[in-house]
Formats: sequence, structure tokens, C-alpha cells
Amino acid sequence: MARNCEILIIGGGIIGLAIAIELKSQGAAVTILCRNFAEAATHAAAGMLAPQAEEIPPSPMLDLCLESRALYPDWIHKLESLTGLNAGYWACGILAPRYQHSEKMLDRASLLIHQPDLGEEAIGGFWFPQDGQVDNRALAKVLWMAAQELGIEIHTGIHVDAFGTGEPARFKSDSSITHLETNQGIWKADRYILATGAWSQDLLPIPVFPRKGQMLSVRVLDRENLPLKQVLYGEESYIVPRQDGRIIVGATSENVGFQAGNTAIGVHQLLSAAIRLYPPIQHFTLEETWYGFRPATPDEFPILGSSPYGNLTLAAGHYRNGILLAPVTASTIAQFVLTEKPDPRLEAFHWSRYG
Repeated sequence: MARNCEILIIGGGIIGLAIAIELKSQGAAVTILCRNFAEAATHAAAGMLAPQAEEIPPSPMLDLCLESRALYPDWIHKLESLTGLNAGYWACGILAPRYQHSEKMLDRASLLIHQPDLGEEAIGGFWFPQDGQVDNRALAKVLWMAAQELGIEIHTGIHVDAFGTGEPARFKSDSSITHLETNQGIWKADRYILATGAWSQDLLPIPVFPRKGQMLSVRVLDRENLPLKQVLYGEESYIVPRQDGRIIVGATSENVGFQAGNTAIGVHQLLSAAIRLYPPIQHFTLEETWYGFRPATPDEFPILGSSPYGNLTLAAGHYRNGILLAPVTASTIAQFVLTEKPDPRLEAFHWSRYG
């Protein structure tokens, strides 16, 4: 027997959860189908909110990232108030040391005022006080709990195998999804939202592909005297200190499909680059290594908005900026689904840009 829903979100990572919470908050009935929450790219990220440190060039992408960063404080406050949990949001600023000179950057003396003990090769850099971070793992828990508090139905262990359209040969805007074929039977809805991250090509021929990232963490035992007070965004690695003494180091960028596992060379590269950037890190306790799959696209822009099917909305391909873009993706996609009116902010992210 088929299950019927008003709005069905495929994917239970940060994007799917954030959209579901926004829709539910506006009175919509929404259900999430999640294959494996632990696989979501959310868990493998460092949680940087870094549109300026990443030096995104002037573009609709930069505009969207800056808008989302501005939404973060209120968005986090609402989630934490709803759940009573802490998402680890920290407007700590980001320091970007550089090994080569460029215009308008701070000199080394000014850099060391922000952060002592940087590597000798860091001759200057940039300070981005409005960038910051959120604890990605804590945020994932907060979102999951918020969805439950709001009464959103979340079904886990469900693998969507295919879209049912009634006309398999058609892939046009006047076609519609009639149902989902899953490992647990048929699911039907009035509207569908695809938020399956790096696995999106399993269901649609859109150019979203996995880009593997390996990461590791070290720990400072003295939480009262944290050596790092802001994120370090270097040319070869980034170092993200948490307020509990944990320090995240990332990340490799590997085009190896869904090849699982950490590699010796990957961990070596991370440690070498981190020690070059901030030598004291070599004395901290190595705590954990892990990996994940970023949902990349050819232009590194997400794919947002309408799809080739009239009742299917896309929210995929966020690559490195899924956590940063979660608030604005949730608000824009929810409004698009509820009003069915085009949003000018989404034009640059339409799937048709790939032909």
C-alpha cells in the first residue's frame, strides 16, 4: 500500500532537515525519507562559515553566502530555543595566513597579534572578523531534534530507487513525479524535494558528484587556555578550534568517487600542512580521523529551485558550503515550494545552466 504525503523531502542531511523545519514552521505537512543519517556530508564538515575567507569572487554565489551568514545568529537562536541544545555557533572570525605576498594583506607582525606562533613561512595574511563557525556535529543533532520537536515525520533506512513518472521516456517540465519507488514500497506526495547531496545522480542526471574529503582532529587538554581563538584558513589546510579544546584539521579534496576510508597519505598531508601553518599543533593529542563526500558541481554552485519535473524541487550540490548555505536554502526553497513563484535569487542556480 502506498504512503501519501503533502510534501516529501528525499534526504535527511542538513539541507533536507533545514528545509523541512522551515516548511513545518510555516504550517506545511512535511515528511523526510532518510537513507542513512550518518552518511550526510554534515558530519564530515568542519562547520566554517567562511564566504570571505574562501575568497568567493563577486557573483550570485557570494551574495547568497553572505546573506546566509547574516541569517545565522537568528537561525541558530531559534533552533537552540526550540531544542534546548547548543549548536556550537561561534562568531570567532577567520585569520587567513599567506605564504606569498599579495596586495592589501596584513604584515607578519600584525598577523601575529591576532595569532602568535604561526609558522615562519606565513609572511602576512587577511583577517575576516565576520566569518565564523558552527559545530557541524552539534548542529546535526540540533536539527534532528528540532524536526522531532515540530512533529516532522522522519523515516530512516529508506533508499529511494527511482522516480515514478508514468512516462519513463519523458524528462520535461510538463512532466510530474507520480510516486517514489523505495526499498520499503511506494511513496506518493503532492510535491517532492530532492536533497540527497553527493548521491543525487542516483535519481536524476544532474551533474552532482562526490568529492571526498579526509579530516582529523587533535585535542588541547587545557580548556582554560585555548591556544587558538579563531579559525586559521591557510593555503593548504584549515584549522578550526572548538571551544571545548578540540581542533579540526581539514581537508583533502579527492576525485575518487565513493571510495571509503582514510588513507595514510591523506592523513600525512593534513598533518604536514597544519604543522607548517601552526607548528604547536604537532604537540597536541591526535584524537580522530574521518572522511566524507561533498556534493560537488562543475561550477561549484548548488542546484536550487525548479527541476525538469513540475512537482520536484532541487536543493543539491552545495559542495563545501552546505552548512553555510543551510539557512538561506531553507528559506528560499520553502518559499518557492509554498508559493510556486520564481525567486530571482535562484536564477543563477537553476539546473538548466548545464544544458
